[in-house]
Amino acid sequence: MKVRIECTYQTPKGIAATFTSEEMDASKALAIVEDFKKTGRMKNIIFFDFQEHTWSLKELRKQMEEIQTDPHNVTVYFDGGFERETSHSGLGCAIYYQQNNTFYRLRKNALVEELCSNNEAEYAALHLALMELERLGVHHLPVSFYGDSQVVVNQLMGEWPCYEEELTKWAERIENKVNQLGVTPEYMHISRKKNREADRLATQALEGMEITSKKELSE
Repeated sequence: MKVRIECTYQTPKGIAATFTSEEMDASKALAIVEDFKKTGRMKNIIFFDFQEHTWSLKELRKQMEEIQTDPHNVTVYFDGGFERETSHSGLGCAIYYQQNNTFYRLRKNALVEELCSNNEAEYAALHLALMELERLGVHHLPVSFYGDSQVVVNQLMGEWPCYEEELTKWAERIENKVNQLGVTPEYMHISRKKNREADRLATQALEGMEITSKKELSE
């Protein structure tokens, strides 16, 4: 969860000014405010989240205590591959998240036969990732999605039009699932090289290697 701080600082002579911070992790924002409060000169402290909802110091402390037990700080990498010879598609996703002060990586792939193009496979890989987020219990949080498909990323961002009927159906399916989970997506295009993990999972699916794994990570 990311927030920005807005507060009033008053000097010993009574000169006051209002300051607004850059967006940062809520835990970092709380630590900064706690340090500032030691001066006894901080007033009217308010936190704004990504949806512009306001939080008092007490409310944000409580929220951070509760959120630790749920998956948060979620980042998703997805990729899909399509074989014209077999009409098979390989889907892959890698999900990084934090829960109970521990970092995890979830990897998942799937082999499907009903798709007709690489672009459909890319959309299906993202949908696979969303289904995994649902199983994890991710909800009402910002989530970063990284993919190497310019078509999928730009269409979901509204930068490119979607003329193909099948891709339109996939885009609607993605948006419906995102709304159902209540997550706020941030779609980002990355190079194939930077998406190597998800690409490998998609390739392994096409090779008949099914993978579902969860691993605890060091920071």
